[in-house]
Amino acid sequence: MADGPTSAAQSPPATVPAAPAGAPPAFGTAPAVGPEVSPATFLEAERLVAVSLTESERAQAAGNWRNSLAPVYERRTGPKKVAIESSVAPWSRWDCALPGTEPGPATNRFVTSRMDAGPLPSKDEDIAFAQVTQLSQWIETRKLTSERLTTIYLARLKKFDSTLHCVITLTEELALAQAKQADAEIAAGHYRGPLHGIPWGSKDLLDTAGIHTTYGAEPFRNRIPSADATVVERLHASGAVLVAKLSMGALALNDIWFGGETLNPWLLEEGSSGSSAGPGSATAAGLVGFSIGSETGGSIVSPSMRCGLTGLRPTFGRVPRTGAMTLCWSLDKLGPMTRGVEDSLLVLQAITGPDVHDVSCVPSKLAFDAHADVKGLRVGYIPAWMKEAPATEVDRAALEMVKKLGMTAVPVSLPDWPYASLNVILFAEAAAAFEEITLDREIDSLKMQVPDAWPNLFRQSRFLSAVDFVQADRLRRKVAMEMGRVMSEVDVLLVPSLRDDILNITNATGHPSLTLRAGFVEVSEARSDWAPDPARPLAKFSPPRRVPHGITLIGRLFDEGTLGEVGMALEATFNVAKERPSGF
Repeated sequence: MADGPTSAAQSPPATVPAAPAGAPPAFGTAPAVGPEVSPATFLEAERLVAVSLTESERAQAAGNWRNSLAPVYERRTGPKKVAIESSVAPWSRWDCALPGTEPGPATNRFVTSRMDAGPLPSKDEDIAFAQVTQLSQWIETRKLTSERLTTIYLARLKKFDSTLHCVITLTEELALAQAKQADAEIAAGHYRGPLHGIPWGSKDLLDTAGIHTTYGAEPFRNRIPSADATVVERLHASGAVLVAKLSMGALALNDIWFGGETLNPWLLEEGSSGSSAGPGSATAAGLVGFSIGSETGGSIVSPSMRCGLTGLRPTFGRVPRTGAMTLCWSLDKLGPMTRGVEDSLLVLQAITGPDVHDVSCVPSKLAFDAHADVKGLRVGYIPAWMKEAPATEVDRAALEMVKKLGMTAVPVSLPDWPYASLNVILFAEAAAAFEEITLDREIDSLKMQVPDAWPNLFRQSRFLSAVDFVQADRLRRKVAMEMGRVMSEVDVLLVPSLRDDILNITNATGHPSLTLRAGFVEVSEARSDWAPDPARPLAKFSPPRRVPHGITLIGRLFDEGTLGEVGMALEATFNVAKERPSGF
C-alpha cells in the first residue's frame, strides 16, 4: 500500500538555512509542517474561495505553503503550546455605538405601573399563568408566599415536562430553600423588589454553581460548573427563585437537544423554536414566572413568536455574559422571556449593568416609565416588508394600531445589500468557539447531523478565509451606519419578526428588540427551524390551527425603555396577551 500524505504530527521539519547576522525576518521561512500539497490541491480549493490562479501561481503557492502556514498548524493540529479558554474573547471587539455618538438615556429612571393585581385566584393554574407584575404584588402584600408559588411551578414542571421536553435539570432543592428564605425576609420587612420570591427558569447555558449546565449538547451533558454566571448572581441577589435549567437547542441552534425536541404548548405537533426553546415553552405553558434566554441570530425572537411570549433582546453589551456559554463573542446577548411587556423590563432592570469580566459589556442607563404617553412617537416601517411574507395581516393591523394610538408611522428604507453574508461572522466565531470538539470529533455525538446543523456548519467554516471574515466585518460597519441613519429618523422600528434581513442586521449591529403577541394566525402545516428534510415530514392540519403571532419593535441603542413604553401601549390595545394554550 502506498504511503498517504504525511500528517502535521509526523512531518519532519525542513532544514532552514541560517540567515546572516542582521538580516530581518521574512515570511515563508519557517520550518515546513503539515501535509504535502500540490498545484492540484490549489486547483480544487479555488472552487471554494472563488479565486482563479494561473498554473505558475499554483506551483508557487503549493511550493511555499508548508513554510508559510507553519504557525497556523500549531493551532489546528497541536501539540498546542497555549490553551485558549472559551472565556477569552478576541482582542478586537464589536462596539455597537458609532464614533461620536452617546447612545441611550443620560440618566436612570424606572417607573412601574403598580396596577392593582386584583384578588389572588383560587386555582393554582390561574396563579401560574399570572404575570410577574401580579405575582410580585401578591407576594409583597403576603397574599401569596414564595414557597406556595414555587411548589405550584415545581409541580407543573414535573407534570408537563413529559409532554413538552423543556426541562434539563429541575433545581427543586435550591428553589425551595430560596423560596423559604424569600418568605422569611419579606415577613421581616426586607422586600428586595419585584422579583423577590418569583420562580424563574434559565436556558441551560448560564452556569449554576454545583448544578449541571449542559448547553443541551451531548459532549457537555455531565458538565457541572463551580461558579454562577453573573446574570444568575444578579437574579439571586434580586431574590428570584431558580426552579429549573431549561432546554436549549444543542450549542444554541434550533430546538432539538440530547433529550429530544422541545415542543410548542400551542401546537404540540411542532417544536417551540430555538435555541431558547425551553424558556419559550416553559414560560408559555405557565411552568415558570419568567425565564432567561439568549440570542445570537434570532433565538429570543423566534421562540417568543411561536410560543406567544414577550421576548426582550437587549442592546449588545448591556447585559453581561460572564459564565454563559459562548457561541459568538461579538453577537451573543442574554435577555428575558416573559408573559407581558412590563415583566420583561422588570427582569432587565435586575440583570443590566457592566461587568469587568465581559469585555463587551459597557456602562449604560435604563429609562422606563410605564405611564409614559406614546403619542407623537415616530414608528418607522419598511413599506415593502409589510406587504410581503413573512408579514401577515396581524403585522399590518399593528401598523394601523400605531396610528390609532397617536403615534406617527414613518416609512423608511434600507439598502438592498446582501445581509445574509454577515453570517460569515457568526459561522467563523461559532466554529472557533467549538474548535476543540470539532477537531476531536466529539461534535459527531450531537443528535442532529443534517446539513444545516452545527456539526456540518462548523466543519464547513474551517474553509472560510480570513479575507471573507474581514470583508464581512467591514460590511457590518456599513450596515451599522445605515441603521444609525434609520434610527435617527424614528423612535422605534416596527418589523415582521422573522424577516431574515432584520434579524441579520440588528443582531450584527446590536440594536435591541421587543417581540410581543399581537394576534393570532392560522397554519395548515407545522413550522420548523430546520431546512426541509424528506426524512422528517411536517404535520399538516385540516382545518388549519389557530396559533399566536407576534410583532417586533426595534429600538435605538440602549433605549429599551422606549421599546417597553410603546410595547405596553400596543399590548393593552391588542388585548390578546392573557389567552393561554389549552391543556395547560
